[in-house]
Amino acid sequence: MARGVSTVPASRAAVAPPADGHAGRSPGVNAALSVMELVVAEGSLGLGDLARDLQLPKSTLHRICAILVDRGWAIRDEQGRYEPGVRAIGLGSRAADLPIVTGFRHAVSGLMTRYDETVCLAVLDGSESVFVAIEETTQPVRLQTWVGRRSPAFASASGRVCLAAWPTEAVAAEFGGRALITPSGRRLRSVAELQEILDRVRRDGFAENHEDTAAGLYTASVPVVNENGTVLAAVTVCVPTSRIAAARRQSLLDDLIAAGRGLSHDVAWLPAFHAKRQ
Repeated sequence: MARGVSTVPASRAAVAPPADGHAGRSPGVNAALSVMELVVAEGSLGLGDLARDLQLPKSTLHRICAILVDRGWAIRDEQGRYEPGVRAIGLGSRAADLPIVTGFRHAVSGLMTRYDETVCLAVLDGSESVFVAIEETTQPVRLQTWVGRRSPAFASASGRVCLAAWPTEAVAAEFGGRALITPSGRRLRSVAELQEILDRVRRDGFAENHEDTAAGLYTASVPVVNENGTVLAAVTVCVPTSRIAAARRQSLLDDLIAAGRGLSHDVAWLPAFHAKRQ
């Protein structure tokens, strides 16, 4: 792991069934999906953990988990804790075949050859940015990251690129009143500062992040958009601050923007996809 470049584990967020009109039509399905989302996100959870985070009775959760285990979507260890089963893991293994992932690997190949820095593809999941594909650097000093790693969208370069496509009212509704503290401990003064950051992203066409998600880490991100202009994902380069001199930064940004445009062209036909963690 890079000296001075740390990773910050995803924060544990409560995952509860939605309180909207549609949820009431199929509470069992909704509860089962909520269990799977939490188990996939956190892993190794007991009934007590699930009951606390989902606010569901243990008896209900016991029945759901028994079905998930029987169908191969979860496994139960000797301590009675649940983890993703072979079917859930199998779904994740198919991610490499998604058009946007195969397009990503092609679009950033030149970037990898020229700079040999870690490049990631991220999507927005609720108010979090999630890495769905990674091309790793061969350099020994690097950010240790993984597919599925989550960061608060307001703090990460990839998340800010995605949030920049939101109306300002939606950003205020989502983040207003929150304590906006980045994983590295910097506190944004208010949602107004976040709005200023997003305004700059809209103006520049890219987002930069200096040590907001990890100490000693510089990241830059550009949007991937379809033919309707909808932001599908973000391409992010992760570089230790020791390797980001001014001239290299500008060259890297220019090539990152070109890679983002190339990927946008390749996946222009894709419809928008959205994920909302309940």
